[in-house]
Amino acid sequence: MEKLRKHIEEIIPISDEEFESIKPFFTIRRVLKNQYLIQQGDDAKYEYIIMSGIFRVFYLDEDGKEHIVQFATENWWMSDYIAYFNQKQANMYVVCMEAGEVLCLTLDGREKLSVTLHKMEHFFRVKLTKGYIALQQRVISLLSNNPQQRYKEFADLYPNLMQKIPKKYIAEYLGVSRETLSRLYSNNK
Repeated sequence: MEKLRKHIEEIIPISDEEFESIKPFFTIRRVLKNQYLIQQGDDAKYEYIIMSGIFRVFYLDEDGKEHIVQFATENWWMSDYIAYFNQKQANMYVVCMEAGEVLCLTLDGREKLSVTLHKMEHFFRVKLTKGYIALQQRVISLLSNNPQQRYKEFADLYPNLMQKIPKKYIAEYLGVSRETLSRLYSNNK
């Protein structure tokens, strides 16, 4: 829980008393490699903050092809947000790629925290805004950058993930074939 406190205090200051009132809204869950937190058709009950591990958020198209929406690692937030905020069944999958630990927060808990501790409403707004900006930058990159530019951007933004995530998933995330990724990797050594 101290990691959670440090994460929150990167945006807002909180007292010991305030943190004690925040803690009950989060539940800790240990996650094994290849374990799913969300699968298509599940109720998306939780938003997750990652304390450790690496996760992949993706959806499957009608042909069963995987499309990676997000990788997530320590201090990142993830869920099937369309399902989470609309309290609908999930269309996305969230799977653990490297064993870790997450904190789970229900939408009801998020709303109650925002009402009872206004600082947390500000915290959630800042986190949501940053996530939206990152998503928009990713869409723009996919639409306007060539594979070389997308590769360099990913490598510059997430050098630690380049070493930990299997190349086939990086290729899927970048929208290139495994062979193209190998060429890009070789050209950037």
